[in-house]
Amino acid sequence: MQNDAGPTEPAVVPLEEPAGGVPDVVTSDAALASAAAALSAGTGPVAVDAERASGYRYGQRTYLVQLRRSGSGTWLVDPVAQPDLSAVDEALRGVEWVLHAASQDLPGLTEQRMTPDAVFDTELAARLLGMPRVGLAAVVADTLGLGLAKEHSAVDWSTRPLRPEWLRYAALDVEVLVEVRDVLADRLDRAGKAEWARQEFEAVRTAPPPPPRVDPWRRTSGVHAVRTARGLAVVRSLWQARDADAERRDISPGRVLPDAAIVAAAQALPTSVSQLVALKPFAGKGTRRRAEQWYAAIGEALALPDEDLPPLRGPGNPGPPPPRVWKDRDPAAAARLAAAKDVVARTREAWNVPAENLVQPDLLRRTCWAPPEPITAATLGDALTAGGARPWQVELLSGPLADALVTLE
Repeated sequence: MQNDAGPTEPAVVPLEEPAGGVPDVVTSDAALASAAAALSAGTGPVAVDAERASGYRYGQRTYLVQLRRSGSGTWLVDPVAQPDLSAVDEALRGVEWVLHAASQDLPGLTEQRMTPDAVFDTELAARLLGMPRVGLAAVVADTLGLGLAKEHSAVDWSTRPLRPEWLRYAALDVEVLVEVRDVLADRLDRAGKAEWARQEFEAVRTAPPPPPRVDPWRRTSGVHAVRTARGLAVVRSLWQARDADAERRDISPGRVLPDAAIVAAAQALPTSVSQLVALKPFAGKGTRRRAEQWYAAIGEALALPDEDLPPLRGPGNPGPPPPRVWKDRDPAAAARLAAAKDVVARTREAWNVPAENLVQPDLLRRTCWAPPEPITAATLGDALTAGGARPWQVELLSGPLADALVTLE
């Protein structure tokens, strides 16, 4: 009889308690000095993690830093009580930091004056190895056969005091991270991808902060349903009022005023507070309490002269148009993109690496829309490098891409 259940997951052993217990949270100058001294005396890489309060607080501030190094044990540091962690940073000069999804944690750690000299990113390593799931719990299970609970990943880490079960969870996040790193490093080496990983890790470590977004209010969820310039002015005014209020109160903007409320007001264009609170998204107690504030923002938008209204279309990216219009606007470019995607797909299959880790989709589109002249492996390699591709990506793709695009020509 055929079994349709599919392959079974390998058994895992639950990882329930840190080997040395849950340490006290570092909040004092003396405790921070002890942590720095212990970490400096440790050996090998250091496991690092950081917890934020996404969805609860404004911005991406770090509210807990976890570190573990052989010989020093685990340390949980409160960056609210100790915002300057340069002593820990100095203790770890020249030490490799092991993080999972480093690009998420490094910006906040930089605010605490912690910047690594070398990084090993276990999530990136898992991607380069073609692992089907790259979350920390899945990677720990795959590499070590251990079960890592993630039920506290989305809690409000700005809460003080932090709950004991949250601290246990935080300590376990770095408990075996170095051991995971060692298994992944061995797999990368055997797969011939160790140098690829080194280049990717260095790119993450040295990545500059992203530039500020143009018209960030246009990212309001559901804004596509607002069809008029006056309505968009309401979206902009409410978004800006909400953002200022959220920053002042240190609350996630979505908790101050939901996107759905902004869009509803932009569609209805209420001309009084009573009309505003009659809208369903403004019926909540907290929203009604600030109705005058929100209506003042709406009134500013309604009073704008036509020439000051925002355009229906935003500035967009200074690059090629969306691929869906390429066939009409530039059939040759559409053919180049199709051929390039085929090259990337074949390379993905050959090397078991996700397509987005082989080349950024936006970079591939830009290269196909305006390719270098003449098209050669060298000129394509230069174009990819200028767009941020790493040497290993250029080496894999420039030749096959050149062959495919020249064949089209």
